Amino acid sequence: MAHKDRDVIEGFEFVHGDRKFSCCVEGEKSAPRGAWWWFRVSSDDRHRYAPFQALASDTKASVKSRIVAYYEDLLARRAAPAPSYWRRGAPNKPERPAAATATPVVPVPES
Repeated sequence: MAHKDRDVIEGFEFVHGDRKFSCCVEGEKSAPRGAWWWFRVSSDDRHRYAPFQALASDTKASVKSRIVAYYEDLLARRAAPAPSYWRRGAPNKPERPAAATATPVVPVPES
């Protein structure tokens, strides 16, 4: 295995903005679930994330861009307002059509 590949597999750290990301691969590639990229963020010491499987083609640059994109999307979803209570149970349920307005039937006097 090339030294460059071994660096990626062993893990690495990088800084993006004001956050430090620590990344490593855990699990065996031959295991049923495979190996996954795990990372921690300096601003979030309570959680660690495993957003995607490790690939033979992974490089530090590709892993870094995927991790940053994943984490920024996660932060955006956390910051988004919660859906209204009545829509939470069925997010894909179609809206009810508006009730059709019936035209009143006016009786015609018999002649």
